[in-house]
Amino acid sequence: MTRHIFAFLRLDHRQAEPLYRQIYLRIKDAIVQGTLVANSRLPSVRGLASDLGVARATVENAYAALVAEGFLQSRGQAGTYVSSQLLKMPERPKLSAVPTLAIPAPSAFQSHPAGPTQPFQLGLPALDAFPRAVWQRIVARQLRGTTMASLAHPPPNGLPELREAIVHYLHLSRGIICRPEQVFICAGYQALIELVINALLKPGEAVWLEDPGYPVTQPLFSAAGMQIVPVPVDEEGMDIDAGIATRPDARMAVLTPTHQSPLGVTLSLARRMALLDWATRHSAWIIEDDYDSECRYYGKPLPPLKSLDRQGRVLYAGTFSKTLFPALRMAYLVVPAEQTAAFERCSQLRGCGCPPLLQAGVADFINGGHFYRHLKRMRLLYRQRRAWLLQALTQRLANYLTVAPQAGGIQMLAHLKAGLNDRELAKRAWQQGLSIQALSDWQMATPGDNGLLLGFANFTSYSEAERAVARLAAIIESGK
Repeated sequence: MTRHIFAFLRLDHRQAEPLYRQIYLRIKDAIVQGTLVANSRLPSVRGLASDLGVARATVENAYAALVAEGFLQSRGQAGTYVSSQLLKMPERPKLSAVPTLAIPAPSAFQSHPAGPTQPFQLGLPALDAFPRAVWQRIVARQLRGTTMASLAHPPPNGLPELREAIVHYLHLSRGIICRPEQVFICAGYQALIELVINALLKPGEAVWLEDPGYPVTQPLFSAAGMQIVPVPVDEEGMDIDAGIATRPDARMAVLTPTHQSPLGVTLSLARRMALLDWATRHSAWIIEDDYDSECRYYGKPLPPLKSLDRQGRVLYAGTFSKTLFPALRMAYLVVPAEQTAAFERCSQLRGCGCPPLLQAGVADFINGGHFYRHLKRMRLLYRQRRAWLLQALTQRLANYLTVAPQAGGIQMLAHLKAGLNDRELAKRAWQQGLSIQALSDWQMATPGDNGLLLGFANFTSYSEAERAVARLAAIIESGK
């Protein structure tokens, strides 16, 4: 039986499709086509994994999905069989073919349907380099130390030990002086923005947003009834004069001054001072989204806008999604001291939404020095991995694109040369399993260059980056 199933279970390691998914689809197709009939016994997990040269977990995941859908039955020690229920279905074995689902267009809101770690995926740190063993020990220790008090309702603003750890970290690494009561833990960026809106804004008020800018931000403010004011970005960052000329009465500006997303530029000192002056004169607020300042691999991280704030107009937003891993769903917000009470009232109604166990784990990770060591390793790693992708793009696609320089971050911007459409290329690449996004999809009103946004953090070798670029090159060249 093993040889029989192995004949049609040839796996392609070059495909974007995960190996467990390839096994799942091939067995499912064999059942649908009648190659595998009801009550046929499948090889053991260990045996099939050995024959295919994959991990046991890969086969286990494929079998589990087929059992859940009713195609297979697990009969304990007797093994795994094609479901006997298929005998009761009409016109056996001519089952209806499983339709191929259309892959949706690329979006900043979702991972690729084939999985969250496809080549060029944006916003994903180097998951292979995260010290999982250290993290597992920390979380296990937290579990062993669970007390009766820790099972009660957690503080709505976040655990005190995590807030204190963040205060200490920001003081040492970012030059921000604050107190633990000014720090609010949130379940990701979206929850953070919603907290700010509820605490400080009213429907109908105007908000400056960078154009181009992070596509998730605009829908959040629009859904809350805010008036969106796209403010163009150039080589000095957000054009503050343009924002003042358009809507000087705006109540808030949201921007990424240290490493603008997606262009990678830094807000100049002159514009930082102009922005702070505008906010002070108009009693407006500034959200400084410092989403990846720690991922700077040339020189020290640039000082944040918050460190220049003397009038209490800047709200500093940080996240652990880029420095640790996105599944934490954990962000933090530092508010001006005078606004602490207002934010406490709002957080009492909503809660921070982050499991206390994970909050305690992150606090221990920081306090134990693991966070600092991890960041130091990542800066060197990202510099290497960006160099791999840059070299591969230069060798293969120099006639079609130019890479924008940058000193940090985990994504790359490649400007396309004349005649290429970034939206069309991104759509075709997405359909081929490449998680590329178009620069045009990050723009609201300001005309901009065609460009592709490419993540590079999870390329573990030059050859891996080279293979991904070869796939992209085939897509570009086939459209010429």
